Amino acid sequence: MLANIFYFVVFPGFLFTAVIGLLASWVDRKVTARIQWRVGPPWYQNFVDFFKLLGKETIVPKAAKKTGFLLAPLIGLIGVTLVSLILWRMNLEPNISFMGDIIVLIYLCMLPSLAIIIGGSASGNPLAALGASREMKLILADELPFIIAIFTPLVRIASIRIGSIVLYQQANGMMLTHHLSSF
Repeated sequence: MLANIFYFVVFPGFLFTAVIGLLASWVDRKVTARIQWRVGPPWYQNFVDFFKLLGKETIVPKAAKKTGFLLAPLIGLIGVTLVSLILWRMNLEPNISFMGDIIVLIYLCMLPSLAIIIGGSASGNPLAALGASREMKLILADELPFIIAIFTPLVRIASIRIGSIVLYQQANGMMLTHHLSSF
């Protein structure tokens, strides 16, 4: 039980994913700054921004539905954390995967987008509702290519387990050209 809590919270769970995400965001900001002939932020800037935002007051608009408005970011964060946890654990220990875990992963990848829709719809702001409708259109447009890109290697391997993909790639190398067959 304690091991599962450690995996969810520390490695490869929330803390590890948050640190890697903040560092990846720093690389993105630094490269963007260099392209624009600027110096860019120091490596710890995203951490400083994060802790500064933790001290800010949470303001709920009067017209907002409080439950949906406050739960939406938490739902998105849980989805991203679970996806990273599943992917890291399956890469480290491919034999613990279960039948259909790739389908669970696809559903969990949709949670952040659904959280944006829930948060925008619950805010009571007409502009946020417009953003929520745009996110719905993006989900409808993006999901089919995303599913095709995921299921192309699954057809090649003939399994719907992430562990099977990892074991196949360990034996045969990365699958870089298999997606060309879907076009």
